[in-house]
Amino acid sequence: MKTAIRLTLCLLLVAMTCTRSMAQQAPPFTPMEKKHIRVATPGLFATDKHLYIHLDSLSEGEYCFPLPGGKVISPYGRGGGRHTGTDIKTRANDTIRCAFSGIVRMACVYGAYGNVIVVRHPSGLETIYSHNSKNLVGSGDVVKAGQAIGLTGRTGRATTEHLHFETRINGQHFNPNILFNMEKGTLRHECIRCTKNGNGIVVKPCATAPSAAAQ
Repeated sequence: MKTAIRLTLCLLLVAMTCTRSMAQQAPPFTPMEKKHIRVATPGLFATDKHLYIHLDSLSEGEYCFPLPGGKVISPYGRGGGRHTGTDIKTRANDTIRCAFSGIVRMACVYGAYGNVIVVRHPSGLETIYSHNSKNLVGSGDVVKAGQAIGLTGRTGRATTEHLHFETRINGQHFNPNILFNMEKGTLRHECIRCTKNGNGIVVKPCATAPSAAAQ
């Protein structure tokens, strides 16, 4: 009987310690990361000026076009390079899906973006989904490729219901068409090399790269 009581007390003590430890852990993102789109990812280029995104190793179910069946109505770079993403349209309140698995860094109203979601992926890539009529996830949520994360809308500065989709590395935007064939809605099964060059980052496909974990 005494042994059983001691065991129960020990288990309770362990549970309380674990709960206290979890509560004392730092949140996954800083206030700056939760409130702003263009922020650097801590330590991303700390040991190497090159970073590789292995789209070539992703299998079915590990990626998803963010708005299946959507039509591009405004490409990346339009307006003299001012357009930082690609606008895709289907219908109002259509389901927006996460392009790759990751964790939601930011989900809130953000100026001209309206309702926006930023997902950080293990590779360092970040994908952005904006003008949403509704966000279905919050900061800190773990999300899977293909998961419903929002509904298309026209919040922020938008003239019609659509998805404004961006891709960024270390806060810098680059053409989503490097990752997806935006017209066909298909993934480009290639290795993508991101090279830090001064204050900028050059993103382009590469023929060969060191082995690395997929997204």
